[in-house]
Amino acid sequence: MEPKKSKKADLERQKSLFFQIGLTFTLIVILLAFQIRQYERPDFDLGTLELDLIEEEDIPITRPEEPPPPPPEPSQELIIVDDDVEIEDEFIIDAEADLFEEIPDYQPIVMEEEEIEDDYIFQIVEEQPQFPGGEEARQRFLRDNIRYPTMAREAGIEGTVFVTFVVEPDGSITNVDVLRGIGGGCDEEAVRVVRQMPRWEPGRQRGQAVRVQFNLPIRFRLN
Repeated sequence: MEPKKSKKADLERQKSLFFQIGLTFTLIVILLAFQIRQYERPDFDLGTLELDLIEEEDIPITRPEEPPPPPPEPSQELIIVDDDVEIEDEFIIDAEADLFEEIPDYQPIVMEEEEIEDDYIFQIVEEQPQFPGGEEARQRFLRDNIRYPTMAREAGIEGTVFVTFVVEPDGSITNVDVLRGIGGGCDEEAVRVVRQMPRWEPGRQRGQAVRVQFNLPIRFRLN
């Protein structure tokens, strides 16, 4: 079957009409374009810029005046004294010694060491006292021998007790005291354990065993 097209919908039959209308519109636009008048643009004069040249003035360089030098100091008067002053023999140095002259042997000056008092307690020494076996052995001794006080355990008291004591020249422990405590029986327990410590290695000053004060913190902690 051949498709049928309506005559009103067929644009091909009006093609010539549309072409004539477009041609006519184009000619009208061209005619109007030729009839537009062109006006001459006036020349605007912006004027001239006049510059006045100003001559540079030479400004003299001024320098601050230097203060005058101070007056010379008055010369001191030379006092001439007699040259008949006697000099003792012990101040005379003979710089022209003979090769055959005997020279006494050099004797160095020996500094006498100060004696250390036996009762003096040192705070700082060259070699600090040590627990036998070192730091780990000391911590193990405290851990194995401290018994947590019942009153402190029931009250939940925890903290660090600072104990001070003196390490004697033979390594024994004396003068045990509490610097700062926490109560609850912990202070007394710390003192008891310190007094049970074995002999320490004594501190030494200039190679000599001396009395040394030692401060030891003991911590009480509930698990």
